[in-house]
Amino acid sequence: MNPATALATVLVDELARCGLTDVVLAPGSRSTPLALAVHADSRIRLHVRVDERSASFLALGLARRSERPVALICTSGTAAANFHPAVIEAHESGVPLLVLTADRPPELRDTGSSQTIDQIKLYGAAVRWFSEVGVPEDRPGQVAYWRSLACRAFQRSLGPYDPGPVHLNVPFREPLIPDGDTSWCEPMEGDAAGPWVRARVASPPVALHLQPTRRGVLVVGDGATNVRRYVAAAGMAGWPVLSEPNGGARYGDHAMSAYHFLLGTPEFADRHRPEVVVTLGRPSLSRPLLNWLKHADEHVVVARDMTRWPDPTRSATQVAQEVEIPIPAGDDDWLHSWRRADTAARGAIDEVMDGAGLNEPRLARDLVDTLPNGSLLFSGSSMPIRDLDQAMRPRRGLRILANRGAAGIDGVVSTAMGAALSHNGPAYALMGDLTFLHDQNGLILGPREPRPDLCLVVVNNDGGGIFSLLPQAALRDPFERIFGTAHGVDLGYVAASTGTPYTFVNEPGQLSKALRGEGLRIVEVRTDRESNADLHAMMRDAAHGAIRALV
Repeated sequence: MNPATALATVLVDELARCGLTDVVLAPGSRSTPLALAVHADSRIRLHVRVDERSASFLALGLARRSERPVALICTSGTAAANFHPAVIEAHESGVPLLVLTADRPPELRDTGSSQTIDQIKLYGAAVRWFSEVGVPEDRPGQVAYWRSLACRAFQRSLGPYDPGPVHLNVPFREPLIPDGDTSWCEPMEGDAAGPWVRARVASPPVALHLQPTRRGVLVVGDGATNVRRYVAAAGMAGWPVLSEPNGGARYGDHAMSAYHFLLGTPEFADRHRPEVVVTLGRPSLSRPLLNWLKHADEHVVVARDMTRWPDPTRSATQVAQEVEIPIPAGDDDWLHSWRRADTAARGAIDEVMDGAGLNEPRLARDLVDTLPNGSLLFSGSSMPIRDLDQAMRPRRGLRILANRGAAGIDGVVSTAMGAALSHNGPAYALMGDLTFLHDQNGLILGPREPRPDLCLVVVNNDGGGIFSLLPQAALRDPFERIFGTAHGVDLGYVAASTGTPYTFVNEPGQLSKALRGEGLRIVEVRTDRESNADLHAMMRDAAHGAIRALV
């Protein structure tokens, strides 16, 4: 057996023994040994994508939803560079990825050899661990090295407290395909009972015990863990819960769905300063919430990784891996005050949305209300996630995900596909037109590839709608060209180019029917950027007026 085939066979076998179930491959020549080894392993579900960036975000979506490492393979050269945005997102949001980049051997580097770049620590600090595997050699000791290396990479990616991407750079010399000889200088078999190295997770951390208080608040952002336990504890303590849609805690009687407007009303925010705030994950969507956090007497951040805790406002007073929220004595006036204001604000903004025909916040609200229990909703990171945050009513039975680690718009179609392929149930995605066009290659699926049950809902306002809500909108002369960026693309033709079923919606009552179906499909909803900006201002004014009437 030639060394390239031996290394690839052992590495893939050991990763499968560790628990690897999905591999995404972007085809190329130098990665041939890895591709053949994965293709031959029945324990692994293989996904092939012709575009490396699309492949990397597909792997990100698979790993994000499954919460298990997914391997990502490419050939040498700029193919590996195209993985970088997804690696950054995985790093920032704590998603376990195993990035296996094939490489030329050392003697071909710095010689002008084709498809050869410097791949050593290519992703810098955006990975949890990097290893240059080394060119495989036909000598004793290699099998133990490869198997232990695979176990270390898998476990380091998994965490458990700080999951994220791991990069193995794998140089191969030719020949790259099997030579018909199956002999090797030492036994290649692994441990019959499982992985070569069995990692043991440390005992649970000691929890921080808080002082009992009714004037507490639970804030939940992206990447939160143990959410249900903390929501239950907050409920027993009489605390309101302020959860971003992708935080997973916007359900039940304690969820304040209009918190963005409550905390944007100074009269309410000033009178509702908490004694303690407990934050799970990383909140990042609401500027009023972030400003309000700065004024909490005690701000406790719960973080799995004690070296990388989220604190964008620099207001954390304590950081702990676990927190115990005690049940305080006293009445529920604190919670009742939040509920009254939340109900008033919610009624005011619903009335504005319902009176404005088909609009972007209403689409986000109605989409959430319409989806069946057990659904997955993947959101774009620009306006759609903010519309969900401001318009979504509390509900159970829906999992919402978004790429909010680096909060970029790239790779959303592919990430949604990966998440849908890992989800046991129907999946949907909500995104803007620029986000959709940025990753339209994600629609390219070969006839033998696993196909997701995924409906892509695309809000088309012909450009970058979020800029119409920012100060840049006041720059009337340059705005449309350098921020608005109208594109004029007919999304129906984009769908047709890949044979993807397409539906156009222009009335609110058409949404429910348009969402029906199976497999990959697209629903387009057209809106107007300027009208959307005016509507958001009306929602804000109506909510603030309703809140001020109470305080």
